[in-house]
Amino acid sequence: MSEYFDNKARDWDADDMVRKLSSAIGSAILEHVPLHSQMSVMDFGAGTGLIGSYVAPRVNKIVAVDTSEAMLNRLVSKPELRGKVEAVCRDITDKPLDAQFDLIISAMAMHHVEDTHKLIQRFAEHLKPGAMLALADLDKEDGSFHPDEAAGVFHHGFERGELQVILEKHGFENVRFQTAHTVNREDKEFPVFLLIATKGHALPNAGSMS
Repeated sequence: MSEYFDNKARDWDADDMVRKLSSAIGSAILEHVPLHSQMSVMDFGAGTGLIGSYVAPRVNKIVAVDTSEAMLNRLVSKPELRGKVEAVCRDITDKPLDAQFDLIISAMAMHHVEDTHKLIQRFAEHLKPGAMLALADLDKEDGSFHPDEAAGVFHHGFERGELQVILEKHGFENVRFQTAHTVNREDKEFPVFLLIATKGHALPNAGSMS
């Protein structure tokens, strides 16, 4: 999958759908997540930093995590992100970071991770008690959103109720959803949700970060 996105990195920011989607998600995060200048943030599946660019001016630091080195190279080359963002090329489901954050953001990355339960557990482990999670991804769809050649698509979107159950199992509270954007393609509509949740002070069923 990382090779697929490496090949897409050069023209990623020029894609009209990607730009519109990133703008909608970034704006929704700014509207609904209370950011502050001391905040440390993980951007999971950061890509070229399109979402991080919205958040960076309002926080202290962003750790941009992705498995595509080429995408991260584009990210760190952007002047508006220099000095604000640290890029980490890693799969945190297998090798977690030795850090906890005030906020984790992610846009359109969760469907590329096969084990949703493990990913949500990792998010919980990487957040301080009371910290927030802001994830954007597709509502459940018929599999036609991605082209046939797309790599590493493990989920054709998510049912909001089922995702909420997973989040609550791993200690998240006050889970809420909204539709941040709708992608229109070939006479079909693909809603994209933004979910916001808070990590509770007790984590049932959470494993170690090893």
